[in-house]
Amino acid sequence: MIRWLDGAVPYLKGLHIAALVLWCAGLFALTVMQARHDPAIGQVEYTRMRLAFHYSYIWVVTPAAVFAVTVGTLLMFLLDVFVVWMFAKLIFVALLVGFHAWVGGTIVAVGETRGERQTPGPLLPLLILLATVLAILILVLAKPALERVALPDWLMEPRGGQLPFDVPRL
Repeated sequence: MIRWLDGAVPYLKGLHIAALVLWCAGLFALTVMQARHDPAIGQVEYTRMRLAFHYSYIWVVTPAAVFAVTVGTLLMFLLDVFVVWMFAKLIFVALLVGFHAWVGGTIVAVGETRGERQTPGPLLPLLILLATVLAILILVLAKPALERVALPDWLMEPRGGQLPFDVPRL
């Protein structure tokens, strides 16, 4: 760990958690908002709803996601947390990023096909989002010893292949 950044770690963790809360809450809210979309509403209400989707996604939820991932990556390197539970957590973070992209794609589809696009019901997307967020929380809070999980040999041994670029020598 970099010694002169020792004092900054609690503040970075606080910022990371705040950004995660904003990101996840925004995804939950946008999913529920999309489910309430009714193609039969008037043009004024449709425009208001579309702008609410767009601005909250672009100006609140996405910056929170980028900030959370950036600060989380910085913390991972500062604290030297390269353990199995962290890599499992990163898999679920990737699922959260994929869900974020799906929400953005749905917002674009609703905005570009007035009255023709029916948004998905809220139950399945909310369950997927909830399961992903809970898995991340459990992995972070429990820090389970996943080293005992049996992985295939091909995953545990270097393959001996050459990288497509030169690796600098230290």
